[in-house]
Amino acid sequence: MRRELRVFAVDVRRDTRGVVFVLRGDLDFHSAVQLYEAGDRELGTREDTGAVVIDCSHLTYCDSTGITALLKLYNQLSGQGRVLRLAAVPAFLDRLFNLTGLNQIFSLYADADEALAAHAADHGALAAGTDEPVRPSGENVG
Repeated sequence: MRRELRVFAVDVRRDTRGVVFVLRGDLDFHSAVQLYEAGDRELGTREDTGAVVIDCSHLTYCDSTGITALLKLYNQLSGQGRVLRLAAVPAFLDRLFNLTGLNQIFSLYADADEALAAHAADHGALAAGTDEPVRPSGENVG
């Protein structure tokens, strides 16, 4: 059975709370480079502490290369002491995350606004001197 290919795009939305990468279409071997480039362009030169959210609400497919791209971004941000938040993860990807244990690595949220708000809450808790940030409210969405 042949899968219909969908054009991939990364739309970047930046506001005072952080940056949201909206993924559209198929994230795979051929398109992962677009996510790498967007990440490098938006995060590579900034000394920012705002939220970094990947909005997956328009993601139609994700293969192992796409997962690797998400993990690379996660590792890049972790090295900076930052958190990658995934929003609106489709059921097919949520299932894969649960099967592979990636749901224990990625912070998952119902939508981008919830992820941005969680970052603000985490940042506020850390600024107030608590030892640990607030845990995500939506561990498994889908």
